[in-house]
Amino acid sequence: MTSTHLTPIQTLPASGARAAQPIRVGGLELLAIPQLAYDIPGQPAHMNGGDSETELLLLRRSGDRFEPWGALPAPGGEDAEFFTIGDRAFLAVASIRSGAGPYDFTVASMVHEWDGARFVPFQAFDAFAAKQWRHFTVDGRHFLALAQGVAVPETAGLNRPSVIYVWDGTRFTHFQDIPSQWAYNWRAFTVGGHTMLAHADHAGPSVLYRWDGGRFVAHQELASARGRAFATFDDPGGGGTYLAVACIDDGSQLLRWDPAGERFVEHQKLAGAGARELAVVRTDRGLYLIRVNFIVGTPADPTAALMSQVYRWDGERLDVVEEFATTGGTDVAVLDSASGPLIVQTNALAADLRFAAESRVYRFTD
Repeated sequence: MTSTHLTPIQTLPASGARAAQPIRVGGLELLAIPQLAYDIPGQPAHMNGGDSETELLLLRRSGDRFEPWGALPAPGGEDAEFFTIGDRAFLAVASIRSGAGPYDFTVASMVHEWDGARFVPFQAFDAFAAKQWRHFTVDGRHFLALAQGVAVPETAGLNRPSVIYVWDGTRFTHFQDIPSQWAYNWRAFTVGGHTMLAHADHAGPSVLYRWDGGRFVAHQELASARGRAFATFDDPGGGGTYLAVACIDDGSQLLRWDPAGERFVEHQKLAGAGARELAVVRTDRGLYLIRVNFIVGTPADPTAALMSQVYRWDGERLDVVEEFATTGGTDVAVLDSASGPLIVQTNALAADLRFAAESRVYRFTD
């Protein structure tokens, strides 16, 4: 398929890059990239191996390029979430594990605060196999949700549910547990007058929760298993609200909000396995969805060199208009630019399953 929308403009060396988080703070534009692991010399490549005593990379944006600026300690880095509360700025980092084998999944995940010149530790959270932080607000209250857990035999009895914390004016405190086994992701949004929170789980159902005025209650199941990520968009032509659900098996789909039934209904299957993350790109000429694929196969025998997709919304469905190469793709971020959106896409693995791999910056054009 001929490339028409993504033009490469820079590669970003990293090791096990798991996310790309844009940051605007103190007159700076930064990009945070958490890293899962470093390669261990002499050891065979394995996507769940490596040395997880890693750092989170901080890159400074200069024009439409990025250059090294700093780093934060972040063992087994999985995710970074930047948010503000009033005039205070925070960066939450999810750490899935520490060590170089055997690994400890009971590792604290940190929230850092900007002190005017750098990010400094603010609050540590007990966690187990932390995957993703997500900040959102409901009725003026600030929430911070942590997706966590891993359901494998060696962690039996140690697993934990995902957790929602709430800001009490000085720090985050426990608000509500969300049942989970192997959680990956969140998506908070509003539809039909409701505040919704989607929660992705690999080993169990991915569930859409609804705010009832005091807590989040289960509203509907979105996928039976293998959930990874979500994206939402409103049809520019007024055709309703849509929710894309990414599953790492062949279960990804696009759902449409049914106002009469007040629930999402099946609209379109997004064929193909490997989906890990989604992002919506809006331009003057159209609406697009980028799907980044991670692996196919099993962790013991994976294929990381895959094609990921750019879809265009035609008013009725999403059609693939471009495919681009990824190797263990993990995340995609969309940044504003005067010359057209910038797309930062992270790769956690090389084609040979080593962690040292290049993430990429693209210019997006219609």
